Amino acid sequence: MKLRLLSLCLLLHIVVLGQGPRGSANEKAMKQFNVALEFYKMRANEKASAALEKAIAADDQFLDAYMFLGQIATETGNVNKAIESYERVIDIDDSFSVKVYFYLSGLYFSTQQYGQALSAVQTFLKRTPANHPQRTEAERIEANSTFALESVNNPKPFNPVNLGPAINTEMGEYYAALTADDSVLYFTRRVRDPKNQQGFQEDFYVSKRGRDGWMLSANVGSPINTVEHNEGAPTISADGRTMVYVVCEYFDSYGAERTGYGSCDLFISNKIGDRWQKPKNLGPNVNTSAWETQPSLSSDGKMLYFIRGFRERSRQITGQDIWYTQQDKYGTWSVAQKAPGLVNTKGQESSVLLHPDGRTLYFSSDGHPGFGGEDVFVSRWENGAWAKPTNLGYPINTANDENSLTVNANGAKAYFASDRPGGYGGLDLYEFDLPEDVKPQMVSWIKGTVIDESTKNRLFARFEMIDLQSGETVLRSNSDEVTGEFLITLTANRNYALNVAKEGYLFYSENFKLDKQSLLNEPKTMLIALQPIKKGERVVLKNVFFDTDKFDLKAESTVELDKLHDFLQQNPSLRIELSGHTDDQGDDAYNQKLSEQRANAVKAYLVEKGISTDRLTAVGYGETQPVDDNATPSGRSNNRRTEFKIL
Repeated sequence: MKLRLLSLCLLLHIVVLGQGPRGSANEKAMKQFNVALEFYKMRANEKASAALEKAIAADDQFLDAYMFLGQIATETGNVNKAIESYERVIDIDDSFSVKVYFYLSGLYFSTQQYGQALSAVQTFLKRTPANHPQRTEAERIEANSTFALESVNNPKPFNPVNLGPAINTEMGEYYAALTADDSVLYFTRRVRDPKNQQGFQEDFYVSKRGRDGWMLSANVGSPINTVEHNEGAPTISADGRTMVYVVCEYFDSYGAERTGYGSCDLFISNKIGDRWQKPKNLGPNVNTSAWETQPSLSSDGKMLYFIRGFRERSRQITGQDIWYTQQDKYGTWSVAQKAPGLVNTKGQESSVLLHPDGRTLYFSSDGHPGFGGEDVFVSRWENGAWAKPTNLGYPINTANDENSLTVNANGAKAYFASDRPGGYGGLDLYEFDLPEDVKPQMVSWIKGTVIDESTKNRLFARFEMIDLQSGETVLRSNSDEVTGEFLITLTANRNYALNVAKEGYLFYSENFKLDKQSLLNEPKTMLIALQPIKKGERVVLKNVFFDTDKFDLKAESTVELDKLHDFLQQNPSLRIELSGHTDDQGDDAYNQKLSEQRANAVKAYLVEKGISTDRLTAVGYGETQPVDDNATPSGRSNNRRTEFKIL
């Protein structure tokens, strides 16, 4: 049951506050009532209840005795007895105390009797003024009851599948994190403490997807996992090369010096080749004397959402909200701020997940209408803030606490931890199909390797992914320093320019037009061969666009041409030839003139941006230099192109 809602009923009735009962004319009943009061003051609840039962046996209309009995039953967790006692008060005199409806509404809700809870709390609200001290909580119960009743009557499809023995063990597994291509799964496992076999700690494990499902998981190892500390709640960048996670009470490797800022801090590690680097504290802009936990990285690793809570003297965490920080081009994380919009409440938020689409946020909260405790919600980014959240519905959310949801990049599958029957022991990881109405935007991916075209050596290179419509750079990243490998994500309904650059090499450009669902279902694997800068080398400018039979540059072309401008600025000794090419459709002379006009349009743009005209030669080749077959539409498209060549 939801303990928080049950606690709404733990409010002392007037008889316990020393103002005296309304009484009973039966002397024996009054005597037993006073005996119950004395036992209650001594915390002898069982004896107090027995005395109240005797009082009721002597006077079965004794309202204060029923109220007192209901209170004790609530405090001791005997919910059915509490409901029975309060219902008896209403049966005898429904105007005796309006608070009885408030108590009952919480008790009904905690036992999933949502219709009865709604009826009781609405009666309470009708009979109390706007300034009544319990009215705010009553309105919360009303909202939750209304939502829960509707959700249970309209369940969502939900068929969770255990991830199996390669992932789950008799120990607990939870807090899953996936790479964007669904090929690598990281998670937290509860393990025996190597220094104290009677105790436990948390470590990270990793599994790779094979042909037949997830392969046997393995400990991530040093320097991520340590003997001394708990490591928990990992989040991974889309390419699997940056990890942020939680370490509590952090000390150096000798256990001598505390290097954290609070009870739990966020740390970051980067993977180079096959090795994770020594983790670093994210620093005082992110970590504080409070409690930072449950991080979630954006797909490019430059935006981080997390939970910050404040630990009271009782060690209880309160005031949990969703915060975020951004990394600038120098690698510095900004001072963290609360997430803008409607996601944070006066309640507790936890388990935040920023989906790789960058516009969908999943999180757990007990402050939005739901089943009373921690439910999972989804919010969309609208007009510069997070919009009103939507509860994922029943039975994804239930009367239990739900949290630590992970959603894969294409939005088809969600992962969560549960101790439901049929598992391997403790919490297990499960997957299920996410309902359509709470899915994120579908995200696809491109992965591959950057090499030197001449030597075939693997290269460390810079990536930029730019939205051609807005000109916004939506991703900046690098290929791996050792392997040259990369993985970048693409969101639906956008046209992208991909630029890859490395000093001493010609830049590489590509265009991805994701305006059809079918294109998202076909992730790409690429081998990008960068050409060393030398005379005669050519580059096709794949993001320079013209309307049919026209030579005016389309607005989307500026992204690519600005990259060419920067390249020429960085290599001031270079002279280049700009060339226009057409397919073989139409008149030869017309095609020749059109290709010359297009080459000159590119030259004019660069000159206007400050490139000296004597470094640029514009040439039109018409249809004379095809690179593909003009017999097919795709071949003709490849032949219609703009290039530059090193002179």
